[in-house]
Amino acid sequence: MCGIVGISSNRPVNQEIYDALTVLQHRGQDAAGIMTDDGGVLRLRKNNGLVNDVFSAEHMSRLKGNIGIGHVRYPTAGTLSSMEAQPFYVNSPYGICLAHNGNLVNTTELRHHLSEIDRRHLNTESDTEALLNLFAHEIQIQQQDSLTPESIFKASTALFNKCSGGYAVVAMILNEGLVAMRDPNGIRPLVLGSRETKYGTEYMIASESVALDFSGFNLMRDVRPGESIYIDKNNEIHSHQCVEPKSYTPCIFEFVYFARPDSIIDGMSVYKSRLRMGEYLAQQIIQKGLHHDVDVVIPIPDTSRTSAIQVAHHLGVKYREGFIKNRYIGRTFIMPGQEKRKKSVKKKLNPIDLEINDKNVLLIDDSIVRGTTSRQIIEMARNAGAKKVFFASAAPPVKFPNVYGIDMPATSELIASNKNDEDLSAYIGADWLIYQSLDDLIEAVRFEESEVNHFDTSCFSGEYVTNDITEKYLQRIELKRNDEAMAKQEMERKQIDIQDPTKILN
Repeated sequence: MCGIVGISSNRPVNQEIYDALTVLQHRGQDAAGIMTDDGGVLRLRKNNGLVNDVFSAEHMSRLKGNIGIGHVRYPTAGTLSSMEAQPFYVNSPYGICLAHNGNLVNTTELRHHLSEIDRRHLNTESDTEALLNLFAHEIQIQQQDSLTPESIFKASTALFNKCSGGYAVVAMILNEGLVAMRDPNGIRPLVLGSRETKYGTEYMIASESVALDFSGFNLMRDVRPGESIYIDKNNEIHSHQCVEPKSYTPCIFEFVYFARPDSIIDGMSVYKSRLRMGEYLAQQIIQKGLHHDVDVVIPIPDTSRTSAIQVAHHLGVKYREGFIKNRYIGRTFIMPGQEKRKKSVKKKLNPIDLEINDKNVLLIDDSIVRGTTSRQIIEMARNAGAKKVFFASAAPPVKFPNVYGIDMPATSELIASNKNDEDLSAYIGADWLIYQSLDDLIEAVRFEESEVNHFDTSCFSGEYVTNDITEKYLQRIELKRNDEAMAKQEMERKQIDIQDPTKILN
């Protein structure tokens, strides 16, 4: 999962791209990058690390220009550290920069076509580089005396027709303008905003609406599936439905875990969705008669807090903060290696014994992926003196890999893929365990005000909305995502760092 932003203005954009990336930092803590167009001269800074670590005052002063794009990233399948920090750049035609959030599922075929047919050289394994080269090649085919919105949209149409997967794209064409595209299934989020200033109308495109809010942009709308938006050098906006949407199925895991609660995605409030997840979860607990022994409801911070408040309210018991989070530790389910994840959980959370000791505690989490974190937290609660520990997940069992940009573990490491609820409850050490049902989750997220009626629920249901995910493909990512393979990748990365410490552009 990554976060992207693009801004077109009549004044310098470096600070506001930086600010937007800090707001989107939850979408990736591995690497960050900004590219700006300084009158046709490309300005670039990207590197491993958090936004405030990658960009110093000196770097920011060099990022001149009134148009730019930015990216925050966490590593995808098979890569543990960002040797491929975005945005990417090609010099022909015009000079095009591109960043994207998501994952192409036909990258192998696309890379072969680019290399053997289009004769485009690819220097990394990144599907972002493949997207960039495909877009550049199609722009080259459409090239006339000057770049027009029509040529941009024809190139975008070709990209949509050749790429499969979940992706949201921002691209910058030097001396020309800003382009945004969203996959024909609308899997990955992308929003468009504007604001009026004394300098004229300014536009921002970002992964989540919260990035717009922070800088005072008004949310205009979501980019539609299969749509391309072009903001030219005169800051005039053009849009075109390049291909008919194959579906309108945003990833439901954005609402469960990834998106900030103050974001609006496709007309649906993440915060209200999580409140309703708590309501449905409480109803299920009551229906099963499991609520009578609960003394206190405690969330696993931070994502599950909103749902936990509603569970406590509907069960009629106390809501308490029982764990304090160290905010300087990254998300654990994307961390390589089981042992590293175990150590991270203990560094990440510290129990408040006063709220746990001598009580029957109901812990609420947003989801259970490997089960490692859940098991550690339950053990911490028991060590803090809990009489009984119950566990509830605001999401259904995660049984299948997500192939559209959320780098979940290999199927063999998804605890619910090979254990039933009773076995899993025993494995994590809970006195009882309850999951949200998929039907209830969908009802919790869906709102009448939105055009969306269906979602990508593949990590829960195994149904992939692009309809082209084969068993062979799943086996291939299984080999890339298991801990043994990732540990090998980490060793290779460290070796490369020793041999070539300047590999990432400064």
